[in-house]
Amino acid sequence: MSSTTVAWSRKALDSPPPQERSFDLVIVGGLGHVGLPMGLVFANTGLQVCLYDTDQRKAALVGEGAMPFIEHGAEPILKTVLHKTLHLSSSIDVVSKARIVMIAVGTPVDEYLNPNLRSLLEVIGSLTPHLRPEQTLIIRSTVYPGTCRRILQLLSQPGGTWHVAYCPERIAQGYAIKELAELPQLVAGLSEPALRDATDLFRRVAPKILPVSMEEAELAKLFANAWRYIQFAVSNQFYMIARSFGVDFNPLRKVLIDGYGRAATLPTAGFAAGPCLLKDTMQLAAFNNNQFLLGHAAMMVNEGLPSFLVEDLRRRRDLSRTTVGILGMAFKADVDDVRDALSYKLGKILRFYGAKVLYTDEFARDPTFVSKEALLASCEVVIVGVPHSAYHQLTIPAGVEVIDLWGIVRPTERADAVHHLAEHPSETSSALSRR
Repeated sequence: MSSTTVAWSRKALDSPPPQERSFDLVIVGGLGHVGLPMGLVFANTGLQVCLYDTDQRKAALVGEGAMPFIEHGAEPILKTVLHKTLHLSSSIDVVSKARIVMIAVGTPVDEYLNPNLRSLLEVIGSLTPHLRPEQTLIIRSTVYPGTCRRILQLLSQPGGTWHVAYCPERIAQGYAIKELAELPQLVAGLSEPALRDATDLFRRVAPKILPVSMEEAELAKLFANAWRYIQFAVSNQFYMIARSFGVDFNPLRKVLIDGYGRAATLPTAGFAAGPCLLKDTMQLAAFNNNQFLLGHAAMMVNEGLPSFLVEDLRRRRDLSRTTVGILGMAFKADVDDVRDALSYKLGKILRFYGAKVLYTDEFARDPTFVSKEALLASCEVVIVGVPHSAYHQLTIPAGVEVIDLWGIVRPTERADAVHHLAEHPSETSSALSRR
């Protein structure tokens, strides 16, 4: 990270700059999807919190009281705590001013789907000259098992007794404000002071603290995301099997889980994407010497779903003569984050086969996107990429083929398709869902 100074709002200059203050907590990566909601929640309890980040665009927005991304319930808190208990800084010096320093930077996998630890370790290296042994360093980022002990080794090389804790982040993106107050918090520490400080900190917001070993904490986060990724893969595989047999999966799913508790956790079909699920599953696979067969199988199913949809469509249509619209480009419903969204992969495959492809989204912004109304008016085929709430009430024009993985399009808008399939049973095996 660099230490480029961001432009401060006039209101911020009414009080001493952050680097001259003392803080209860400094969050490194404090303007990201993990760090910013966390900072807001702790600042709202009365702690003096500083968000250290070098993203000038986000800093300018947050400094004026605006969220740089969708986080439900966050903006009213931001307006309440900004420049009172919540402060911003792009100067790395601020990490020396806090009792507790929290790391909330991204931990991606590389192009080979192996953990990319270099970025996290480089952040630790840049912070080290500004850290003191008596501080507690809390890792919030998802890490490869063994990383926290490695961080402790790096810090300890010059000498001194250092305190490292790991408190894995387990919230659903976009809903951190709500879930931080509802979910139990796993806490692990490599020293008694680290465990105590992390426990005391999260006790301010979490309903329950669950002390665990460092190894348990590191595995728990990866297990949780891998489990969800596998669950989605099961439903997506079922969808493809049912579709190939001419059966609409989502109505079948509803019947399957109705009153039958043992199947109640079966999710709908749909794109399983975003910055965590695949990444964490692959980190777990790498940790297990690439013998995590279920994880790899889940990746093949989930990442293969866009290709399945295109191949199914190609059986009936000449894509070079077809305009296809994709409803929703974010990686999940009702957020604006497009990182690793499979709608883009779907669009690329469609274009490879000559289709004209239009994109729209309710929250993500891009100058190439069109309105949902324009998309519906222009396309012969519409694919629901993300089940944004606004799409649940859409009226689909007659004659438009709808591919609705999620089953959100109202039944009244698929009546013509049902009648058509009944009159042409030979098409049933290849026709895509209208829901």
